Amino acid sequence: MNDLLPNAKKAICFGEILWDNLPSGRLAGGAPMNVAYHLRKLGIDASLISRVGNDQAGQELVGFISSIGISAENIQIDTKQKTSEVLAELKANNEMVYTITYPTAWDFIAWQHNFEQQITASDVFVFGSLAARNEKSKQTLLVLLEHSKFSVFDVNLRAPHYTKENISQLLSKADFAKLNENEIVVLGEWFTSFKKEEDIVKALMEQFALTEILITKGAEGGTYYDSSQSINYSADKVEVIDTVGSGDSFLAAFLSKKLGGEAITDCLDFAAKVAGFITSQKGACPSYDIADIGLK
Repeated sequence: MNDLLPNAKKAICFGEILWDNLPSGRLAGGAPMNVAYHLRKLGIDASLISRVGNDQAGQELVGFISSIGISAENIQIDTKQKTSEVLAELKANNEMVYTITYPTAWDFIAWQHNFEQQITASDVFVFGSLAARNEKSKQTLLVLLEHSKFSVFDVNLRAPHYTKENISQLLSKADFAKLNENEIVVLGEWFTSFKKEEDIVKALMEQFALTEILITKGAEGGTYYDSSQSINYSADKVEVIDTVGSGDSFLAAFLSKKLGGEAITDCLDFAAKVAGFITSQKGACPSYDIADIGLK
């Protein structure tokens, strides 16, 4: 666990927490938790808003979250719905395919009055599309977005748990969107008449008033866009153990530097190094310190 500086930037991550049942075993997961974990590892005071069932799996998840230095204060306990369990299967090119059950506890994240104070005191709010699949959590998310200073939408499409309408609504509430190379194609087909990535991005930024879009492309690196520039970055060459959570670690590392006022090229370089290290380890949240990966 890393000690945070007294003036550390604050982040809140919202959405799913779950057990990933991987070919190699059972690991705690969920993109919001992964992002919060890496943000905290990299010096950001990250907290998590989610919900688990009143069951052993839920108790174990809360215990894990506490053990990695993230407060469980905003992890609600649901007496009706079970803690989320996901089956993850490894396909070609080290790609994980997930079977996600519905409904589950994090589909029913309820609004709490103390959330408003927490969100207004935070520097960044990170959310995805999966937690908006059910109306209860979606409405809580929409209220949180009304109070956010800087909203980062990790699009994270997981079929069949998304709709064009939901994605459109969430894009319109975001400042920054992070997508992978497949998701930008889907959004391009939905919301634009363009085929070329640069044209799709420009159209999305105009249509949804986004200030930044980050597209990750796995081993090919990726591209960052804002209103005035596009920057390509290269992925670090590593021996891949698994790709679970690599995109989450990339986003967290990028945001940790961006919140510190670093140049975008430095943010991208740092994020690529962190994500490369994570893909060379087992699971989305391996134990590490910055010194372990030669970063500063």
